[in-house]
Amino acid sequence: MARAALGWGVRELAEKAGVTANTVTRIENGSDAKRSTLDAIRSSFEMAGIEFIPENGGGAGIRFRERKA
Repeated sequence: MARAALGWGVRELAEKAGVTANTVTRIENGSDAKRSTLDAIRSSFEMAGIEFIPENGGGAGIRFRERKA
């Protein structure tokens, strides 16, 4: 969801996170991944302005972080 919101392709996310495109694809298809890999991907999204929203009855999600004026 975060990748689509940013308009990133698999290769672009992989490059920004320092992982392979195959790794991104495997994770998106439901395979397990190392915590360090998931942390790198999450960090890439957060640096791009994505904020992760915890499950609050409606399910977990994302949004763009508010920019400070």
